[in-house]
This record gives sequence, structure tokens and C-alpha cells, in this order.
Amino acid sequence: MSAVATSTVLVTGAGGQLGRELLRVRWGSQVEVRGYGSEELDIANQGAVDATVDELRPDVIVNAAAYTNVDQAEDEPVRAETVNATAVKTLAEAANRVDAQLIQISTDYVFDGSKDGWYVETDSINPLGVYGRTKARGEQAAQQANKVIILRTAWVYGALGSNFVTTMLRLAAERDEIGVVDDQVGCPSAAGALAKAIVEVVTRTEFGRDPSPERLYHLAGPDAVTWYQFAEAVFGQSRRGFSGIRRRLTTADYPTKACRPANSRLDSSLILDHLGVQLPPFQQSLSAVVTELETATGRQEMEADRGEVR
Repeated sequence: MSAVATSTVLVTGAGGQLGRELLRVRWGSQVEVRGYGSEELDIANQGAVDATVDELRPDVIVNAAAYTNVDQAEDEPVRAETVNATAVKTLAEAANRVDAQLIQISTDYVFDGSKDGWYVETDSINPLGVYGRTKARGEQAAQQANKVIILRTAWVYGALGSNFVTTMLRLAAERDEIGVVDDQVGCPSAAGALAKAIVEVVTRTEFGRDPSPERLYHLAGPDAVTWYQFAEAVFGQSRRGFSGIRRRLTTADYPTKACRPANSRLDSSLILDHLGVQLPPFQQSLSAVVTELETATGRQEMEADRGEVR
């Protein structure tokens, strides 16, 4: 007879990179995980959120849903505010109603990137654009939950969904020359590793029953690289590599609608000290992601050769 679930976890944003990883990571035999993508549960719809939470009565709500298009947010500030801040207030209130723990995912974009060194949780925030400002207000909204842990991460990539790694692998197959920004530095964070770390956080706080010492932590990769160095690492891990021309760009060479922080180094030592949680080394996580992506691509190519892909 199979074990009966004793804890329920609600994952919002289950169609995104992190959300999909949270659904495939192991939570334990006595945990039931219910994931909802934006089409199934729009967290901006208070009625839908309240009905779902009241029905499931989860022990934990992991909010992996967010408006993440940094440049488009400049043109859609109301929508970004609704998803990244207002909806978080709704989730916090719903969590309080059923005595659930809220895990809110935040971002390095709450900082302006002007610090000379690694950002710690007590550093003052100063977001540069709409995305960062709305995520910062989302942090404030999440603090209204009685049991909450806010996790700031950065430069998320993985094998599920579109991200910097998938873009570099695609460009390497399509182009003879690739230019990448080399004056922005951050901590690449694998979505799969983040999902495992979130399970550890929830488990080590006993699904919210044992409060952590702090309500805000940084949880990002332990290694800092520039986007150019990140790209070089992707090419180095890839079986196909990239033999074309590489160009180091400055931020000025590659203008975008929204400003990005030049320094996104997040010091994640506090969560290691308090909860014993940390992400694995950059090259280790990247190797696993690239291998999974290229294995999936190879399988698709073989099926196409056999006429099995339509």
C-alpha cells in the first residue's frame, strides 16, 4: 500500500522554468505536489487564487509565477505590478487563511548593481526598472504572510524552457559570429538545482512549522561570471562547441529598453549558515543542463530521421 500524503505543496507558475523543475524534483513519498500554470491559475485573479487555496488547503505555497519579461515590463508596468506585487499580496493573505508557508521567489534586479562586491540580504535595494521595482514590492507584499521565506536568485537557466543557455546553443548552430556582453557579472543559477534547494528549505523548516531565523535569503549559484564567460562555458560544455568568432560586447554596444544591474553577485552564505542549503558549483550544474539539452536534441534529430517527428 502506498504512503498517504501528509503534506500538500501548491506550486504556482508551474509552466515556467523553475515551476516545471519543482514538479519533477523529488519531494518525498508523503508530499503531494499540485502545480498550476498561468492558464490553469492566474495568480492575478484573486477569486481563483482564494478558491484554489481554500480547496487544497496546502501546507506550503511556492510562488514561482512572475512577469519576467524585463524589457516588455517597461511598456506594461500595470501588468507587471499586478502579477509581481498585487498577486503576491493575495497569495500571502490566502496563505495566512490556511496557515500555509509562502515561498516567494525574487530577483537580483532589486539591486542597482553599483556595489563593489557581493550583495548581502541587508544591503539597500534600488531597482533600475519596472521589473525590479515590481519584484521589490512583491517582496514587501510577501512579508505580510505569517510564515514566509523570500528567496532572491539570479540568472536562472535550465533544460526546460528558453534561457541564456538554450539561446547560446541555438546561436552556435546558426551563426559564424556571436557577440556577448562582458561587463555585467552575476551568478548563474540552474533551475533544477534551485528546485532541489527549495525542497530542502521547505523540508528543513518542516513545511513552515519550524520558522527559519530569517524571512529573506539569497539563493544563487556560488560562482560569479560575466555573460561572455557564461557563453564560453556553455560552448565548452557542448559536444558541438563553437568554432566561430566570439566578440566581447559592452552594455553600451547592446542597448536594451530596460537597464540591467552591472553587478548581480548575490552572497548566499546566510542560507547555508542557517539552513545548510547551497547550490552546486557552476560548472557542475551547467554540465548537467547542457547534457540534458543535447541529449534531447539528439533524440529529436534521430526521430526526425526516422520520420517520427511531425
